[in-house]
Amino acid sequence: MIALIQRVSTAAVHARGELIGEIGSGLLALIGIEQGDGQPQVERLLQRLLGYRVFADAQGKMNLGLQETRGGLLLVPQFTLAAETRKGMRPGFSRAAAPDEGERLFNLLLELACQQHAPVATGDFGADMQVSLVNEGPVTFWLQVPPDAQ
Repeated sequence: MIALIQRVSTAAVHARGELIGEIGSGLLALIGIEQGDGQPQVERLLQRLLGYRVFADAQGKMNLGLQETRGGLLLVPQFTLAAETRKGMRPGFSRAAAPDEGERLFNLLLELACQQHAPVATGDFGADMQVSLVNEGPVTFWLQVPPDAQ
């Protein structure tokens, strides 16, 4: 399971011409789900999303996680993160989870995130979305929990 996270001062996602998710200060997490991912990967990725220390403490050092700052979390499904890009000129998507399984696991991530943190906003699985953000720093990290990680 993959998350491309960006520390933001604001982020929003639109679909079908309407605003469907929005946060102020916090994390925008683009989520990619790979074949072999399951509940253990969802739980570990959420733990990392909520605790990954990307926010400044009183001394200006990145020592605080999202839960400590009480920032927003915007989860946006993005299957293209699971693309194979190492060769050729066209991405391959054989590593991405099947759409039904990807949606199930994304919804599980969203459900668990809502149970453990607030505010949480979301994109729309499978929709054509427009994502806007103001990246603070800029601070961007790639988090990955391999399918075989327990």
